[in-house]
Amino acid sequence: MTDIFDVIADGTRRDILQLLLRRTTEGDAGTSVSQIVADLGISQPTVSKHLKVLREAELVSVREDGQRRFYSLAVQPLGVVDDWLVPFLMDAYGDDAPDIDYPGQPLTGSAAHAAEVVGRAAASAKHVVETALKRFGA
Repeated sequence: MTDIFDVIADGTRRDILQLLLRRTTEGDAGTSVSQIVADLGISQPTVSKHLKVLREAELVSVREDGQRRFYSLAVQPLGVVDDWLVPFLMDAYGDDAPDIDYPGQPLTGSAAHAAEVVGRAAASAKHVVETALKRFGA
């Protein structure tokens, strides 16, 4: 199996995952390759290449309808990332983790889990950057 960290390390793949997450929360039952191409402004071959990697990592599921394929987010593999990040977040914030007031509709199911994973990753990245800046005296 592909290392999940290698898969999500690529910015284009993260953009595709974020797009699929957004479309899932909007109620879409899948996003076509042509929709991804249009929304992200990247070529169809590039999108197809990245979708193949995401499929192999089981981060997306695909539904075929004739000649068209519709992709949806599958967040279960991100649990590995979540499990790896949590100890760092607990170390960084402990009981002082910031509360976030989200004014939109609550997310459910896989969308809620994906949002939590992305939020934790963002918090961890922020901590890493702050720590690096402190070490360099900035």
